[in-house]
Amino acid sequence: MTHPRESSKDAQRLLVVEDEEHLAAGLKLNLELDGYAVEVAPTAREAAEALRDGRPFDAIVLDVMLPDLDGFELCRRLREAGNYVPVVMLTARSAAEDRVRGLEVGADDYLVKPFDVNELLARLRSMLRRRAWEAERRRAGAPSPALVLGEARIDFESHEVSRAGEAIKLTRLELDLLRYFTERPGKVLSREHLLEEVWKLHGYSTARTVDNFVSRLRRHFEPDPQSPRHFLSVRGAGYKFVP
Repeated sequence: MTHPRESSKDAQRLLVVEDEEHLAAGLKLNLELDGYAVEVAPTAREAAEALRDGRPFDAIVLDVMLPDLDGFELCRRLREAGNYVPVVMLTARSAAEDRVRGLEVGADDYLVKPFDVNELLARLRSMLRRRAWEAERRRAGAPSPALVLGEARIDFESHEVSRAGEAIKLTRLELDLLRYFTERPGKVLSREHLLEEVWKLHGYSTARTVDNFVSRLRRHFEPDPQSPRHFLSVRGAGYKFVP
């Protein structure tokens, strides 16, 4: 594992998980030139060790194809362990199914190789800016906007979800879908519309993905998932959220 060169005390720290030596070196150089402190791990095992050691990272740039464990599985394990540091996945595979899978396991964004490094930098800045705003809001003691749904309380900014006082772990995509529904109460939303607006997939024809995610939301938030009150199916049209 390579370690970051000397950087300012306040530099945001990134973990790049990439086994292609030339690509990893190029990413490290460009990210450091943009002001980040960068650590590189060529395997999922070394990445997991860095994260277990408690080294604080502000974001992870994660390649899908790794020699020991693919990036999808590493991301899934991070989210199951309660680690919600932002993750941008890198992959040479452009199929929509791969993007869906990456988002399903909890990735925040997805770039297909070859990509423009400026696009990666822009996406990282956007994610880290949102986290900085949230941290500032907390320091200022501002109340966190939260949604109350039955016994559940959802804080979209801090990614904290609980039901009857017990924490619930949601992936970023589950939260994004929940937010999209709750911001449009009573509106019928087609599966195709949700794939385009939440998944950012255009022309993707497999609606089963949306059905699976709605089922997850029902399990988390419906008193009786088999007889939903909030996430309703509209025959032939899609779904609608009823507060």
